[in-house]
Amino acid sequence: MRSYGRSEVMQLKFLRVAILATSVFGITALSARAQVNIDFWDQVWGPAPYSQRAESLVEEFNKSQKDIHVSYRSVPWASWYETYVTAIASGSAPDLSTGAGFQAVQFYDMDAIYPVDELVDEMTKDGGAADFAPGSLDAVKYDGHYVALPWSIDVRVLLYRKDLLQAAGASVPTTWDEFRKTAKAVTREGVYGLVSSGDPNGTHWIPTILINNGSGLFDSDRKPNLTSEKSLQALQFLSSLVADGTLDPASAGYKDDDARGRFYSGGAAFYLGSPGTASGAGASKDQIGIVPPLTSTAGEKGTINWVNNIMVYKQTEHPKETLRFLRWWSENQKVLWTEGNAGGIPARQSFQQDPFFTKNEQLNEVIKTYLPVVKPLSATAGGTFPQLNEVEGDGFLTTLVQKIWQGQPAADAVQPAQERLQEIMEK
Repeated sequence: MRSYGRSEVMQLKFLRVAILATSVFGITALSARAQVNIDFWDQVWGPAPYSQRAESLVEEFNKSQKDIHVSYRSVPWASWYETYVTAIASGSAPDLSTGAGFQAVQFYDMDAIYPVDELVDEMTKDGGAADFAPGSLDAVKYDGHYVALPWSIDVRVLLYRKDLLQAAGASVPTTWDEFRKTAKAVTREGVYGLVSSGDPNGTHWIPTILINNGSGLFDSDRKPNLTSEKSLQALQFLSSLVADGTLDPASAGYKDDDARGRFYSGGAAFYLGSPGTASGAGASKDQIGIVPPLTSTAGEKGTINWVNNIMVYKQTEHPKETLRFLRWWSENQKVLWTEGNAGGIPARQSFQQDPFFTKNEQLNEVIKTYLPVVKPLSATAGGTFPQLNEVEGDGFLTTLVQKIWQGQPAADAVQPAQERLQEIMEK
């Protein structure tokens, strides 16, 4: 047997250490390369705590496993559309994002969305999909595919000032006729029955009142429906509030912040807002209540809702991992409401049962009485289609509500809106 000198022994030891170090380094490098990186862009769905809690929730996912690392980016609503379109065009779209109600449908038609059919199938088989509120999954189905997962339901509700109704000796209205009478009863110098605005938030009165009367922007064949008998009846009801002098006359020129401020300060008894409107009222929060869905002249109930969703982009190089994170996010995002003060109502029914909602007078009322009668912007046709994005963004409905708030007869104001809606649908 050959014996080794001291120098040779040292060389062998060095070689073994080098080999071991190389092996360890190689394994570490391989592990690093194996981790998938995913970009998640999220709109700002609430006050400052929302984005902070959303980002920390992403970090909770990152710490829960080692296969996927998700990078979070908060996307402000200012120029949000250009942000996404530019990213898609340049090949730098995120792996997934939240977004506006019809964003997934519009981008799907641009061949930019990766359908989540396989995830919905998986959740249907294991029972996970049953947790979504009725109709919320259908709201994100287009062209035979699920183009996103629902996560939040935005709904328009009628709010009232308890103190103003009490001072007038009036009860909470339950019908259109009662609403009109109550608005008259509370109107006096400096105080009006109703305040609204001439911006997109004021525009929500149009689809809301149409749906409330069993109508909508479209008929069952997806044809413009603004001039139908029920639609005109609904719009004329809005005109009657102006004629009665119960609408704050400055409403047509108000921004929503102005209108909401007037409501908060007791300048109006009624305001059309969101489920979380009362939370921003400060000291007057306890004076704000939710009017149960009104029964229209036609005997109908209903209001507008939007299903906000989270979508996957076709540019993703890691669809399997992205869908894995998407499901985790969907199942663990309750804290975005309970700690992040997100707006809207969760699309998951199990989240709605949390004490955060059940013990909140306004939110609980919305869940119990409004969610069962909500309908989408596509009512009465139903479903979703790309033109809805332009319908919301075009401005013709804003012009319509401004004309009505300014006192123009509904029958005259609606005709240009009907014609513009027809043009959009014929594109």
